[in-house]
Amino acid sequence: MTTVKYVVVDANILIRAVLGQKVRQLFVAFSDKVAFITPQVCVDDAYRYLPNLLLKRGVDPQQALLFLQELMTIIQVIDDVLLKDYQLFAKKLLRQRDENDWPILAVALLLNCPIWTEDQDFFGVGVATWTTANVRLFLEG
Repeated sequence: MTTVKYVVVDANILIRAVLGQKVRQLFVAFSDKVAFITPQVCVDDAYRYLPNLLLKRGVDPQQALLFLQELMTIIQVIDDVLLKDYQLFAKKLLRQRDENDWPILAVALLLNCPIWTEDQDFFGVGVATWTTANVRLFLEG
């Protein structure tokens, strides 16, 4: 019996997958071994912030957004409605941090899995967090 590994992907990781190679390569390398999960709000954030970031780098947003669309075929999106039971607890854990990040933490609580993020707000809230620099340890383990 194979146990599926889950990891919640923050919006900043989705954006990094479009902007660079390292994150993109990790998604490709582990997409058949790990279930990448993200709340809808992270997808919305990636689509909202990427065009300006890409234009600043002189990159055609249309091509890059097509890549994001393709990337989303290997990432399961959880609708925020499914997370309502965890909203208050997640916000409480994020108090005095960015409470708007509650859906990401709620998915991690729901699935009892870590978060892949570069956002310091998740460190110390009782859920394992992995940065891109060391997430391979979790993905391979």
